[in-house]
Amino acid sequence: MSPPTNATQAKERLYGQLAASLARMSRAITQTTDLCEQLHADLNAMRTFAGLDAAKFMAVSAILNPEEEEEEISAEGRREG
Repeated sequence: MSPPTNATQAKERLYGQLAASLARMSRAITQTTDLCEQLHADLNAMRTFAGLDAAKFMAVSAILNPEEEEEEISAEGRREG
C-alpha cells in the first residue's frame, strides 16, 4: 500500500474538522431543545401566575371600590329605562 499523499492527509484532516463541527452543532441543538422545553414550562407557569394575580387584583378592587360598581349599575339602569 502506498503512503498517504498530502491531498489524502488534507482530506482526512478536513473530514475530522467536519466531524468535530457536526458534533458541536449536535450538542448546541440538544441544548437549544432543552432550553425551549424549559421556556415552555416557564411560560405556562407565568400564564398561571398571571391568571391568579389578575383574579386577586379583581377581588381586591371589588372589595376596595364597591361604590363604583353600584354607581355603574345604577347608571346603566337609568340609560336602559
